[in-house]
Amino acid sequence: MLPGQAGGLIWRYVLTDQVRFGGCLFSHFEDRRRLLAIVLTLAVAAYIGWKISQSADQALQFAFNGLAVGAVYALLAMGFTIVYSTVWFFDLYYGAAAALGAYGVFYLRAHEGIGRYDVNNLYVNILFAALTAGVVAWALHVSLAARLRTRFHPTVLRIAGGLLAAGAGVYTGLILTYPKNINVMLSPAIGVLVALVVGWVLYRGYGHLATGAGRVPLLAVGTIVAVALGAYFGLEVANAPESSLYLSWGVSCLLAGVVGLALYRGLYMQMRERARSPLVMLVASLGILLAITAFIIVVFQSAPRPLPEAFGSTPWTIGGANIKGFNVFTIGVAFVGFLILLLLLKQTSFGKAVRAIGDDEEVSKVVGINTTVVIAIVFFIGAVYAALAGLLSGHDTAIQPRMGLLLLLKGWIASVVGGIGNLYGAIVGGFVLGLIEQFGVWDIAGEWNNAISFILLILFLSFWPQGLLPRK
Repeated sequence: MLPGQAGGLIWRYVLTDQVRFGGCLFSHFEDRRRLLAIVLTLAVAAYIGWKISQSADQALQFAFNGLAVGAVYALLAMGFTIVYSTVWFFDLYYGAAAALGAYGVFYLRAHEGIGRYDVNNLYVNILFAALTAGVVAWALHVSLAARLRTRFHPTVLRIAGGLLAAGAGVYTGLILTYPKNINVMLSPAIGVLVALVVGWVLYRGYGHLATGAGRVPLLAVGTIVAVALGAYFGLEVANAPESSLYLSWGVSCLLAGVVGLALYRGLYMQMRERARSPLVMLVASLGILLAITAFIIVVFQSAPRPLPEAFGSTPWTIGGANIKGFNVFTIGVAFVGFLILLLLLKQTSFGKAVRAIGDDEEVSKVVGINTTVVIAIVFFIGAVYAALAGLLSGHDTAIQPRMGLLLLLKGWIASVVGGIGNLYGAIVGGFVLGLIEQFGVWDIAGEWNNAISFILLILFLSFWPQGLLPRK
């Protein structure tokens, strides 16, 4: 054997031994980490079991409180998950959207709440009217312009789109200016929406059954039914002033979604094309979060504000625990929101496009997916879920301008606990976080629940970095 060959053989054995030694160390570390994780899980389970044996009534109360709070966290985590799993960056506007949802309800119903504040502001109304007009104009341009370009002159399309966008902006401004009559202001829009939905359902249900001359009478009957139902629901809403609070929920969520879509179109899309750096976008979204928080402080002051009392505020006593109907409703909203997102992502072409973009955006463009529109809709949906979580939380506790940052962190922790990027993990993580928070403050002050959340985050990042239900 030549000296060079002998030297190479010796080094090969040395390197092989080093790899084996490193692998043994890594395997040993993994075993110790799994063992410690099992011990921590058993310790938590034993603690909860012990507290239940001490007071079953109090345990039931903490469990219900945990589910109610966890429902809010689950909504936050679901919205966060759909955005993150599509564009793979942390959008910190998400926390501001939660605050906008809560303060939007306060803005529209402040004259009905405790103290009856007068916060209506002309400049705020103009700002949101302009944002709505801009978003509608862009949406019409990207969705209809390409399809109708061969039938109509571009100038005609621009004028028609501009008029529709301006009308949407003016309509939004009027709703914000006259919030006392929000049920009357929104009744035409609700009537048109119901008519369109009913007409679409009827068309999809029986439109393909008739052909030729028999098709016209069926479509005419369907149109009459849709218009009649739309008019009926519109009149019912106009004559139901008690629906104003719940209509303000929808307006607040839509406005938060409009802001999220406008931020994507006006800022994030440009940065994604030029900077191509998640860190730059993270810093930009942090600036947006701070700017919106400052905007809320300027308009509403920094003092906590109450939202008007919603339905189900009178507690029931069940098994020794005080349970509010509104909290049960919140839990139901979380499950309904989960089912809607699940069906949207699993059963529609839009959901297939979202998953394709999350896997590889460049390939999605090549196969013909309009990634700009799909991602914009994702940002809109995420902001709507965040705003819904914010207003539901606001009806349980007083709202304050910096609530968005805390809700943002809780939504992120819930995502990590459940498995970041996994929709199933989002709802599981939200409820797990809520329950652990509530049981964790059984014997200590409630102010420690935030510390418990961050301890849980550290433990999961250390021992379960993929979460309870890792993304596949």
